Amino acid sequence: MNAHVPALKLRLPDIVAEYEKKAAGLDAALEAVGRAARDMAMAATIGGTYGDTQIDVRLPADWALKQHLLKSAWKHVYDGLNIATLSSPNDKRKWEMAIANPPEFTMDNIRATFGPYLEDPRKSILKAFAEVFCNLDPYYKSHEKIKIGVKGLPKRVVLGSFSEYGSGYGVDQVKSILNALAAYQGKPLPDYAEINRLVGSRAPSENYLTEPWTHKDYKNVEHRFPSRGVWLKRYKNGNGHLYFDKDTLTDINKALAEFYGVVLGDTTNWTEEPRESTAVVKDLQFFRSTKSVVDRVLYHIDLKDKLVLEPSCGDGAFLDAIRNAGGIGFGVEYDAGRVAMCRAKGHKVQHGNFLQTVPVEKFDVVLMNPPFYGRHYAKHVRHALKFLKPGGVLKAVLPVTARYDHGELDDLIPKPRWSCDSAWDDLPVGSFSESGTNVNTTILTLYKPKAEA
Repeated sequence: MNAHVPALKLRLPDIVAEYEKKAAGLDAALEAVGRAARDMAMAATIGGTYGDTQIDVRLPADWALKQHLLKSAWKHVYDGLNIATLSSPNDKRKWEMAIANPPEFTMDNIRATFGPYLEDPRKSILKAFAEVFCNLDPYYKSHEKIKIGVKGLPKRVVLGSFSEYGSGYGVDQVKSILNALAAYQGKPLPDYAEINRLVGSRAPSENYLTEPWTHKDYKNVEHRFPSRGVWLKRYKNGNGHLYFDKDTLTDINKALAEFYGVVLGDTTNWTEEPRESTAVVKDLQFFRSTKSVVDRVLYHIDLKDKLVLEPSCGDGAFLDAIRNAGGIGFGVEYDAGRVAMCRAKGHKVQHGNFLQTVPVEKFDVVLMNPPFYGRHYAKHVRHALKFLKPGGVLKAVLPVTARYDHGELDDLIPKPRWSCDSAWDDLPVGSFSESGTNVNTTILTLYKPKAEA
């Protein structure tokens, strides 16, 4: 891990000070270059008379020079903090878009942009690791499938779109996988020679990176590479199967388990009846819905003038959004302190356990983030459906095991395969990190059948 912690050569305040000094001196530098260009032109004339040959000395525009300096400052910090190694693929794509028009280079903006990487580099590496693997196979999303020592974690991943020239989307996926493994294992990031050794063959082949090896470049310089613990088998249809050896598979298991952690919200011991003293605590645990989660749930749903229920409403994250969207919100919450918080913001909230609330079939929409504990979320969803009018819609944020492992709510989803898939919308990795859990989550959308005429 030590190979990939942030290691700037200068302190951030010193880098900002250098940027500010150079930004202040750009106009003078540009003027100096202009004078030098004019002096050079005059040095090639007699009496100020120009010859037939045009002397072309082009100076950069003032705005272009300042933009170049600004991008240089941001890229210097990006490289120095090892963000390319620490950040997830999604974060890297966001950076590439942001650098096209970067914000002013200040300490506040640096902290806002790179704060998580400065505060906890290891967490950033683990998040990037989880993001890469969750995009490969649903099994890597399931907390129950990635506990240390649990058998059944996929020993290979199927990658598509390998061209005959060793390029394509499959190659990009291989790079992401090897980068994630290297960052977690503290190894140097793979270079072109290693990637080419694994995917460079035009014909279907089986190539290995399971042992340390050496390679001489075009200058006859010998480079030594570590084992990556993978091998790739490519097929004529353009697909490739990337296999992991035993040690690499163990590292994948450990990295994902460390990131997800042990949380009440997603335990395999769901069949064990909770004791009376802990039943309410576990059933009513609270993971606050972040703004990004709320926005994702509300995407493409019209709440204006709709009567909307939020069961187990917590501190009112959805109730706030419902009101902002022109809806009429009503919440139910067990915790008296959070009830008071919601009421202080002007929300209508009933104090009590939602599961003990008598259903009234009057709501147009139900938006909910029920407790994640075991499979108890299923009881909350089924109870919430009883509050919907015919034709109403329910959207619930659930642990991803609800989709891939448990099947507790499958009977509520229409049977055609496309309908089943469209009922679920997996949220990005770490969507609830701010609320204290890294368990993967998904959104379930259900429609209550309209009453027959």
